Amino acid sequence: MAKQVITVLTDDLDGGKADRTVEFSLDGVAYTIDVSDENAGVLRKALDPFINAGRRLGRGAVDTGRNPRRSTGSGTPGMNREQNRAVREWAVRNGYKISERGRIPVEVVEAYKNR
Repeated sequence: MAKQVITVLTDDLDGGKADRTVEFSLDGVAYTIDVSDENAGVLRKALDPFINAGRRLGRGAVDTGRNPRRSTGSGTPGMNREQNRAVREWAVRNGYKISERGRIPVEVVEAYKNR
């Protein structure tokens, strides 16, 4: 005995006929939605500015909030030890509460650069 299974997709947005299933992720959560070709285009058009400005992690990669291409070195990006030392000394002289070790807060670095 033969059996035939027919899957009918319903557009999750408007309840009409869906032509495809679209997958996307945001904040490390993967989503899937059944949509018509028209609604798939609407979704892609809405996401285009963000996709064009973002960095691709690769197919199937879930963002964990960490950039895999970022170096694991310590310190403020683009600054060496001598610059860090100068920023810390300037911050202390100018009344900023700053630790002797660890990351220098961005607002302190910006204030140092704009002095």
